[in-house]
Amino acid sequence: MGFLDWCTFVILLQNLEKQLVMNYEEDIKIDETALDIECLEQADLMFKYARAAAEARKVRDKAKERMEVVRAEIDLDIRKNPDKYDLEKVTESAIQNTITTQTRYKKSVNEYLEAKHDAEIISGAVTSVDQRKSMIEALVKLHGQQYFAGPNVPRDLSTEREKKRKQSNKKVAQRMKRTR
Repeated sequence: MGFLDWCTFVILLQNLEKQLVMNYEEDIKIDETALDIECLEQADLMFKYARAAAEARKVRDKAKERMEVVRAEIDLDIRKNPDKYDLEKVTESAIQNTITTQTRYKKSVNEYLEAKHDAEIISGAVTSVDQRKSMIEALVKLHGQQYFAGPNVPRDLSTEREKKRKQSNKKVAQRMKRTR
């Protein structure tokens, strides 16, 4: 993999790390006293995690491609210079065993495994956000059946939603200050 490909890979990884700043534990919570706002925000939340999952898969695929290229480069070098690797006899088995012991290859395998792990974690988060949607729907049904009966005062949804966004942005800003 060339220098520019490696730079592209690093940029993709950095973008993924920025997206991982998302606070999954907070995002998955449902405020049962504000189901209307939760319904309004669900699509945005799902899109945020779906986009992060797509980015994670992209990083994973790039890491796998890089691992395969490193493997091929080492394979070619072994075939051209078997003495450099202390191989008396160049067999497929000897080549494969030698490749797996090379530091460059081990590093690329670790990068791939990390990217694969991140992709699976974010995929799980997407599933949880989808489950959150189902739970909101169930809570709305319960509400419609007067399960949560009590005094009801109409609210201004746009004001409530903006207030919740400001609180969320404030929490993210505080977390980012702590990580610096």
